[in-house]
Amino acid sequence: MIKSILIANRGEIAIRIARTASRMGVKTYGIRTKKEPNAVYLQKVDQIVDFPETDGKIPEFLDIPNLVKLAVDNHIESMHPGYGYLSENADFAKACRDAGVIFIGPSPEVIKAMGDKIIAKEIAHRSNVPMVGGTVGGVADADAAIKEANRIGYPVIIKAATGGGGRGMRVCYKESEVKMNYELCTAEALTAFNDPTVFIEKYVVNPKHIEFQIVADKYGNVVHLGERECSIQRKHQKLMEEAPSPALSEELRAKMAKAAVDLAKEAHYESLGTVEFLLDSDNNFYFMEMNTRIQVEHPVTEMITGQNLVELQLLIASGEKLPITQEDVKLKGWAIECRINAEDVQAGFTPSIGIIKNLRLPSDNNIRIDSGVRIGTEITPFFDSMIAKLIVHGKNRQDAIDLTLKSLEHFHVNGVKTTIPFDKAVLHNEVFRKGDFNTAFIEKELKELVYKEEHEELIAALLAVSQYNHDNDFLQDNTESGEQSMDPWVLQKRIRHL
Repeated sequence: MIKSILIANRGEIAIRIARTASRMGVKTYGIRTKKEPNAVYLQKVDQIVDFPETDGKIPEFLDIPNLVKLAVDNHIESMHPGYGYLSENADFAKACRDAGVIFIGPSPEVIKAMGDKIIAKEIAHRSNVPMVGGTVGGVADADAAIKEANRIGYPVIIKAATGGGGRGMRVCYKESEVKMNYELCTAEALTAFNDPTVFIEKYVVNPKHIEFQIVADKYGNVVHLGERECSIQRKHQKLMEEAPSPALSEELRAKMAKAAVDLAKEAHYESLGTVEFLLDSDNNFYFMEMNTRIQVEHPVTEMITGQNLVELQLLIASGEKLPITQEDVKLKGWAIECRINAEDVQAGFTPSIGIIKNLRLPSDNNIRIDSGVRIGTEITPFFDSMIAKLIVHGKNRQDAIDLTLKSLEHFHVNGVKTTIPFDKAVLHNEVFRKGDFNTAFIEKELKELVYKEEHEELIAALLAVSQYNHDNDFLQDNTESGEQSMDPWVLQKRIRHL
């Protein structure tokens, strides 16, 4: 087994990795930065290393030379990139390998191949995975883009060949839109991914976004762990996920799972990976891309399979065979994940900056919370706005929805605005509850972006008074009389039961 890990990430995923690694007897190292010198994740690792002084031009978790140097100088055996940042960067994986540091993930060659959507499509084609029509390779210029779009037929989507996260993507519904969108996509792709290459595909209107979790070892064994439903998204950014998907029959699940496994085998894949598909209204599915890392939404898969995905990553990186076969994987119950972000939903999901003054988290056997914050944590513009992930497991989908709503009632954050009211709005929506939704859900089906609580104005007024009094020491604990300060969250609960 690997003996030590440098976690080249922060926040909840760093804590997630550290907990599993420590339980497996692997020593964990966390990176302290000047931007977050007192971050919660630093308390969860065995040893802290300080990021070296730099000119600051390259963000700490994107600085390949210094990250690798930290591992080498501290004699750390392996590197776990988490998600985001350098997790799908082939140069990072290669730099680790060249320095004798084990990169916990696929090989640099596989990362590069699957990260290039053009090459990934070629691999998918060889493995007979269904694909939408499009260009064979990159598009040279705007005139070529117009010619190809006319050949494919509108609507089409222009996509950056590398990268992800919704950047470098534009939909064109007619010829007059192609030139401008081509130029926008290439410029954005160059800025975001240092590669201006784009390609064009037929655009599937309002599909569902379904992804399959696969895990593969160095010996050719590939197992899938079921699918995740990821259609609740805004501007190609996922906001809520569930597993399994309400859209799949057992027959369709088997077909899509086989496609995901076949593609992984064709790519000679190892480690965790996610094969993403588009599913149209006629239940035709098409390969979209493959993510070569652990996903933000991996906990819903863990909830319904009982498998620890980080543990599987570490075992594979250590050279061990998969400890499970496909027959061992059983999908039990239903899981939903809400991403609790520090964002002002009513202001277009803009980041909400501030200090977390109060934090109350729900607790139950069916609830899991992955978080990297505490009371006093400052939400800054330097990092992602995620506060926590709420993951709830139920006996079935309806049970999971009801339990998630109940959990959100007990999830309170004061000091910044959050996406909790948005999560409630989704879960209360009848179209969502029926499971008949797609990636256009927010634009077409969600009439209100936030769920308005009953007696909301009264609650807000009383909470404001309570907080004012608390801030001015009018309701401090009185040890002689036994009186206690009024907890605003207790007050809110009492009002709801009036």
